[in-house]
Amino acid sequence: MARHDARNWSDYTKLTGLLCLVASILLQHGTSGQRVKVKPEVASYPGQTVNLQCAFSDPTGIQLTMVTWIYESKDGSRTNIAVFHPNYDPNYPDSLMKGRVSFMPSPPNLSSPSIQISDVKMSDEGRYVCEYATYPDGNEQGIIQLVMLAKPKNTASIVTVEASSKLSVVARCESAEGRPAAKISWVTTANGNETTTSKDGIDNTVTVGSEYHMVPTPADNGKDISCLVEHRTQNKIESFKLKLAVLYAPEVKILGYDDNWYMGRTNLVLTCQADANPVPLSVNWKTMSGELPDTVQIKGNELKVLKVDEAVNTTFVCEVKNRLGIRRDQVTVIIRATSRREKGPTTGSIIGAIIGVILIIAAIGTGIAIYRKHKNNKLNGDGPPKYKPPPPKKTDNSATRPLNSSHAPVTQDRPPHNQYYSTQGAEPVTDLDANDDDENSDTETRETNNREHYYSAAPSGWDDPGNNEVPPPYVRTDSDHQDYYQGPNINHGDSFVSSAMFV
Repeated sequence: MARHDARNWSDYTKLTGLLCLVASILLQHGTSGQRVKVKPEVASYPGQTVNLQCAFSDPTGIQLTMVTWIYESKDGSRTNIAVFHPNYDPNYPDSLMKGRVSFMPSPPNLSSPSIQISDVKMSDEGRYVCEYATYPDGNEQGIIQLVMLAKPKNTASIVTVEASSKLSVVARCESAEGRPAAKISWVTTANGNETTTSKDGIDNTVTVGSEYHMVPTPADNGKDISCLVEHRTQNKIESFKLKLAVLYAPEVKILGYDDNWYMGRTNLVLTCQADANPVPLSVNWKTMSGELPDTVQIKGNELKVLKVDEAVNTTFVCEVKNRLGIRRDQVTVIIRATSRREKGPTTGSIIGAIIGVILIIAAIGTGIAIYRKHKNNKLNGDGPPKYKPPPPKKTDNSATRPLNSSHAPVTQDRPPHNQYYSTQGAEPVTDLDANDDDENSDTETRETNNREHYYSAAPSGWDDPGNNEVPPPYVRTDSDHQDYYQGPNINHGDSFVSSAMFV
């Protein structure tokens, strides 16, 4: 185990040393590369003068020997275009730029040997290397990318096509002789697609072309389509607004016939509506029989019937022609003896209103019926009884009336005046001391009253107690009313309380 750990530690140490060596090399290269200061990119238009700046930022401890400017084309070939050594004059080797390149300032300064190129051309685009020969570090360099700009010529156009089922080019857009290549896009509601191509132009420029393809239909005629061109030399995207042009034969339709032409009707008009591209050359009216009736007048695409008669009972034909063809439409007129009854525009509204009124009346009637039924239920005794028994009434004869033989006689002096005990003046009273005849009469009266009250206040389903039904407990049905009375006689002046009544 110890031997294995030692081997792993040795491998780790070697890996760490290798990483440190690579880091030091990269750091040294980065430090030296940063000492040559240049702009990464310079843009220019043809015919202008461009300045390519270069400087050695910190020459401390380093001897600057010489500086060389190198041009590197797109194919990777390298050419020296300017050389400077402090002990010699500047030198400009043979190249396509000789006579147009020079050091700035003149004489040049080795610490900042910038150059300028006059009357730049599109072919001058490429990489320019400012390379220092130093001691003891060797060569160091900075690279500038020269981008040549050329403002393109942008154009767009519509391609007129005939309606068909084949894919066709309906619009074209081009950005010619630009640098760098332009970007082209399309905006439209038409259903189609685009194709874009590019080709090299003169003097290292690029021409970009785009076409819009679709299956053209009559409905696409006049739709908007825009070509958008984006380029580095433009402050904003250039837009070309166009309209599609689709040619098609006439589409014809006759308007104005309402199927209510009756004898004697006057001033009727049929209109021949035609849609075509190009515009129709002619509009021709005729009938299937060949001749137009005498009561008919033609004015352009309108046919006017002055008065309806038997001659108008025919088929009218409208023919429209343009250079793509002839199209027609026809309408057959049926003459009626009298006007056809037509439904008024508000028939549906009237029917709906009537139905609504009927529903409202039905709802009101239902409510009234429910209310009356509820009221009748109350009057017929549906629900808890509302009868309140009458309080007893004491008369003068009650003190001297003999009691039933089954009870002990009680005599008691009566006061000189009658005493009445009642709760409300509106309630009926009962004579407790009347004679037997009066009591029998009173009993019958009470039974009759109780039966009437029973009808009005008894719960639903009860019948007249006289029909052998069980009566309420407070109604006397036997002949002996004295047995029903269980309480003692009451002295004059004493409080009187009637016997308990059950409801």
